[in-house]
Amino acid sequence: MTADVTFRDARLRSRPLIALNRLGELSARAGRALPTLDPESIVAAARKRARSDDLGSESYREPLTRYLRAVEREADLTTFGRLAVRGMLVGALVNRIQLHGWASAHPEIRDERIEAPWVIVGLPRTGTSLLSILLGLDPEARAPLQWEAAHPIPPPGLADESQDPRVAGYQKETDQLFKLNPAFAAMHPTGPMLAQECVAFFMYDVRTLGLETQALVPSYGRWLETADMTPAYEQHRSALQALQAAKPTQRWVLKTPNHLWCLPELLACYPDARIIWTHRDPGPVVTSLASLVNTLQRVFTDRADPRPTAQEWKGKAAHAIRCGMAFDDEAPEGWCVHVHYRDLVADPVGAVRRIRERFGETVSSLHERRMEAWMRERPQTAFGRHVYDPADFGWSYPDLADEFSAYRTRYEIAPDES
Repeated sequence: MTADVTFRDARLRSRPLIALNRLGELSARAGRALPTLDPESIVAAARKRARSDDLGSESYREPLTRYLRAVEREADLTTFGRLAVRGMLVGALVNRIQLHGWASAHPEIRDERIEAPWVIVGLPRTGTSLLSILLGLDPEARAPLQWEAAHPIPPPGLADESQDPRVAGYQKETDQLFKLNPAFAAMHPTGPMLAQECVAFFMYDVRTLGLETQALVPSYGRWLETADMTPAYEQHRSALQALQAAKPTQRWVLKTPNHLWCLPELLACYPDARIIWTHRDPGPVVTSLASLVNTLQRVFTDRADPRPTAQEWKGKAAHAIRCGMAFDDEAPEGWCVHVHYRDLVADPVGAVRRIRERFGETVSSLHERRMEAWMRERPQTAFGRHVYDPADFGWSYPDLADEFSAYRTRYEIAPDES
């Protein structure tokens, strides 16, 4: 029997880390918050670890500076939180340096064409993970794996992928994450061989919604909403080209709600993208999202009130929907296929079949068998059941129904029954 899990179950339990935070508080009171989150210090650490000074361009500098300024002014991070954010940013820039170096040493990867990728742009908690996994079971398609996105260079090849030590290394990182924050295990599928959101590649340019899951940084969020995402898509495409050159695939399966913010840049980068917009009752979607992000942030901050983070992410969901609807107003008919969560979970294989038919394709018998096998074998709430209450965040489902009424009406989104 599995236990119900809420964001309140996310708390720092490690005694050494609690002691570290206490020491950090003393240092901060003395006027010296540690570790430093100075942008130049982070860039220097990345260059040292990557053993190269070449980041390819300066496009990362403005978002890095804006993000760190917001962290210092708005995030209320503990010492452990500062360590986590610093480590995340150093790791992202190391990946950027290594990716640029690999592309420079192997210029032939620039000839790789990313053709007609599946791109899932729905909000979190609308079935995007399930759909990504199912589409990726096609023998001619694949999604980036979580370990690949975390450690892409050198890109894994077919001959040695099964023995790559980075797989075990990422599993160790996952185990440490679950030990630190066991509540998260019930809320989001995590593991080295699972499909990863391609937003991870945006991290290399420090222009990504993913950064905001770690810290409450509203000023960075407002900047990101209007920022030019072209440099982030350049990193995104370069990563896919490197991975595809080493392990060829006919088609990629990509997903992140971040694409809804910037559909013109997405289509400029991938003009033949096959876009899928997943829809679900925004009441549970936004409430579940508020719970998830609070769970992620609670081990990095002493802020106990979940409402600021919840309100910020409710606003992000509304912004994404507005951007998607505005694009829909001007785009040619059929620019995307709309998939309702209720239909997806009721008949997952049938939903994939209908998507393929919409683009003039059929599901192969092998793909269908793989999807059916996965649906039989997938674990059900192995780490607990994620539960959430809108009252925790200062709203109600009727409030959210009114707030998102234009979206619900336009796409004929029925309320969740559960």
